[in-house]
Amino acid sequence: MPSGNASGARGAAAAPAVREAVLAGATGAADTADTVGTDDTAALAGIARDALVHDVAEAADLVARLAEPPADRRWTALVTRDLDGAVFASLSGRDPRVGHVDLLAVRPAAQGAGLGRALLVAAEDWLRDRGAAEVRLAGNPPCYAWPGIDVRYTPAACLAESLGYRRYHVAWNMTADLADDPSAGPSAEADLASLADRGITVHTAAPGDRAAVRAFVAEQWHDGWAWEAERATGCHYAVRDGEILGFAAWGTRPAWFGPMGTAPAARGLGVGRVLARRCLAEQRAAGLASAQIGWAGPLGFYARAFGAYAERVFWLYRRDLTPEGTATGTDPADPRRADPRTTDPRATDPRTGLRRGRRP
Repeated sequence: MPSGNASGARGAAAAPAVREAVLAGATGAADTADTVGTDDTAALAGIARDALVHDVAEAADLVARLAEPPADRRWTALVTRDLDGAVFASLSGRDPRVGHVDLLAVRPAAQGAGLGRALLVAAEDWLRDRGAAEVRLAGNPPCYAWPGIDVRYTPAACLAESLGYRRYHVAWNMTADLADDPSAGPSAEADLASLADRGITVHTAAPGDRAAVRAFVAEQWHDGWAWEAERATGCHYAVRDGEILGFAAWGTRPAWFGPMGTAPAARGLGVGRVLARRCLAEQRAAGLASAQIGWAGPLGFYARAFGAYAERVFWLYRRDLTPEGTATGTDPADPRRADPRTTDPRATDPRTGLRRGRRP
């Protein structure tokens, strides 16, 4: 998602030159034979650090994350000639007719010269050439920067609207304060005792356990969450009679908590609260003062359980790429239909008809 300060002047004299970047270790960045340039990984991180003024500490990690998506993702990174701006773009794994702009950033000193506009148009062309009928300035789960454009990066939103993008959804992150240990106190002890009375135990997902957790997550939800859980810094799960009932993960980005989910048979027992507390406690032990609950849905659950509050707000945009002006994406109304991370826990899962559990 383009949350950087990506401005572009309408009517620039000539469109700045844009080329595909060459990334160290990238296996899917370029699927054409005309990629030029030297290794641009460090330059991309530098562009992000300069442009993402609200995310300086995380900028390099964002670039590294976007450059290591799932193996089957078709994606690219495009840069301007003087390495003053960059854009990441990718095709949706669920519907290849839907393209995403994952990150758009222009160095502040280079803004106003049309670089942001040129990069966004180049990303559209790259996606259109590969069959995309719609482009979204929105997260492409499971590997994304943010749900959409952070409203604080106003120039990026202005650029999108000047090019005809329509705002179609609002998403948010919640912040959980970690000044106190979330896993300590009478409430946490009571929840653990309640699970024990029901024969449920909780465990840390050691490397040897990750395959089983991944299989559970893929079966209950989808491969996107399974990909995240397998790569998370920390992961915990609940078991009863040898059967996994729920999981929670953190650290797909250092400050981010999630995803988390509980199987239908165990919902309402407090499994999610216990697992989430273990993750948040680990994040606190890692030195974090707060945790981001990314692309959060159930506001009430996180607010009650952890005193979390909605803090970062994102606008999601889309634009048709077809000559007829009619996109063919499978989830035009709400991106949460594609990523149930944000689904209200009272809603039903369209695949199973079962009530969804509480999850970020």
